Amino acid sequence: MSLEKLESVEKHLLGLQNDLCAKLESIEDPLFPFISDSWERPEGGGGISRVLEGGQTFEKAGVNFSHVQGDNLPPSATAVRPQLAGRSFHATGVSIVIHPRNPYAPTSHANVRFFYAPARNSDEIDVWWFGGGFDLTPYYGFREDAIEWHKTAKAACDPFGPHLYPSLKKQCDDYFYIKHRSEPRGIGGLFFDDFDEGGFDSAFAFMKSVGNHFGEAYLPIVKRRKDIEYGERERDFQRYRRGRYVEFNLVYDRGTLFGLQSNGRTESILMSLPNEVSWKYNYAPEPGTPEAELYETFLKPTDWADLK
Repeated sequence: MSLEKLESVEKHLLGLQNDLCAKLESIEDPLFPFISDSWERPEGGGGISRVLEGGQTFEKAGVNFSHVQGDNLPPSATAVRPQLAGRSFHATGVSIVIHPRNPYAPTSHANVRFFYAPARNSDEIDVWWFGGGFDLTPYYGFREDAIEWHKTAKAACDPFGPHLYPSLKKQCDDYFYIKHRSEPRGIGGLFFDDFDEGGFDSAFAFMKSVGNHFGEAYLPIVKRRKDIEYGERERDFQRYRRGRYVEFNLVYDRGTLFGLQSNGRTESILMSLPNEVSWKYNYAPEPGTPEAELYETFLKPTDWADLK
């Protein structure tokens, strides 16, 4: 694989970062723009972290670009490909985590990334793959939002074959599952990794589609929910449920593990964590409440794209 292809991926990712930041700023108070923070990694590469904090709409939002390289892939990247241990690598991607202030507006996460491990000698071949996806973590469920979210996820996949959406939806449901709590993190979306289907051009086009559809899926939901009145009860429940988000990211998330194992920038890696979060001992919502409905209706795998 030529380095020109790697450069084309990097150029697209930087454009995606700029586009998403502009769209998020368009629904935020102008007094709270993204700040841009460039960083370098001693072993090679670096990134641009862009973070909005303390806004009226977004309590915290991060859209981070990184391109790191090194002489040895970290353990998290070779767990399912042990034959790549010892290879040099390039890893580039954009990671997005958004925590709105209003509890009725859901948290969301998206990521698109590219790995490249060049051959060391003539007996090996270059290995590359794309990964990413997006998922939604509501605190208060809305049927309209869940259906629209998954229909847009399906639209991102449909041009590349009817098999993709059901497969990647299931992978998302399986991946974003908090095993020690026996519950999903949210209502899912798409998740893919080690993706090279159809060759480089087709796989790259699919990654672009996922990244572009994220804004189409998420921004309309935020616009609908960001001005709903709420009180301390809703904020308290939001903080409690954010605890589940933190638990998943620190225990299971592959991106977090890769970043820490590859000596990435800790501030950028842990940007995903919300500012305000809480834990309660042995909590359960009261039956018949909106908080209980989240567990009973929305935190169960559902074929939302098939519903009207």
